[in-house]
Amino acid sequence: MKQDERKWNTDLVYDFGVRRSELCKAMDFKANWFKRWCFELDEQPNFHRKQWEFIYIMQALWERDCIARDKKGLVFAVGTEPLPAVFAKYGCNITATDIFPEKGIEMGWENGNQLCFGTEQLNTRGICDQKEFSKRVSYRAVDMNDIPGDLVDFDFNWSSCSFEHLGTIEKGITFLRNQLKTLKPGGWAVHTTEYNISSNDETQDNNDSVFYRKRDIEKIVSLLRADGHFVDEPDYALGGLPEDFKVDIYPYKQDVHLKLQVDKFVVTSIGLIIQKKK
Repeated sequence: MKQDERKWNTDLVYDFGVRRSELCKAMDFKANWFKRWCFELDEQPNFHRKQWEFIYIMQALWERDCIARDKKGLVFAVGTEPLPAVFAKYGCNITATDIFPEKGIEMGWENGNQLCFGTEQLNTRGICDQKEFSKRVSYRAVDMNDIPGDLVDFDFNWSSCSFEHLGTIEKGITFLRNQLKTLKPGGWAVHTTEYNISSNDETQDNNDSVFYRKRDIEKIVSLLRADGHFVDEPDYALGGLPEDFKVDIYPYKQDVHLKLQVDKFVVTSIGLIIQKKK
């Protein structure tokens, strides 16, 4: 039976409450809302934080009524992720963006399906009918450090572990403030990034990949709220299941990959849910 011929009971997606700004935790992989989006992606829950990021974003936007016919969505640093196809299947109009190809190649992003060159890379799983996908998904190159002024009036936007690659912690914070200009008043943004659970003092900054500490997240929340926006209160709980206590060490086996060691730091993913002021 083809995937689009199967049905999922969407009444089940609300178990375990609604998503908030929070860390990746093993309990989510056991929830019906998580299994629902795995079904959409034709995957099984596999205790990998990249899977969590995608499904967290989808569920957070779903709960906030963003995933509906003719809603406009914008994704930053899309790579080859499947979310545009899922959202197009639900009738959303998506603008997919990624770094300029020459810059992405210079940074090595063409390896591992991390760089997008066009819409043809975004529906390779056949999640969305191709004719519908072509009608609803467009692509353009965008520098997240210099968002074009004509990218406006979106109902929602998102990115998956992207703004930590902008060069510094401060550049990531600047991006989070600037990306809200792309949204309509009351629009929603959901962004995931690297979170340092080892220290609230020492971290990795001024690097191709930076790690945000609790104090950096608190600064982000404070600045956005001072600008008049709503930020869902962060939950810094690390989880209490056996998988939450495992740390994947290089070379990564990725059988349980919720937390991993990078140099001397242990990091995981955190999701932030932001609503532009009305």
